[in-house]
Amino acid sequence: VPFISMLFLTQLLLFLALFPGAFNCCTEISDEIPKGILRRVERFEIQKADGLCHLEAVILYIEGRKFCVSPRIRKVKKLMKANKYKIPRTKPHGRKHRRKKVVKKKEKKQ
Repeated sequence: VPFISMLFLTQLLLFLALFPGAFNCCTEISDEIPKGILRRVERFEIQKADGLCHLEAVILYIEGRKFCVSPRIRKVKKLMKANKYKIPRTKPHGRKHRRKKVVKKKEKKQ
């Protein structure tokens, strides 16, 4: 029995490592969204219906909460077209390189 438990735990951890977004998918979407909520959107993501998530949706982030809405809502389309709050679904890997500040040295007069 301990072997089976260890095998199950190992498989679960492997699944989570390979598919980290599996539990972040929208499973239900709303076909309406009030203007007041739409005005407070901080950012949004587009969820495709391929891969792990089987539902096309727009994920709106408002004050730390997420709302799943239909991408066919006219007001949502307008928000996405403005592209003001869009963030990529997958983030690039690696660290950002900092710009080094260039300091010009003063030449000494001879």
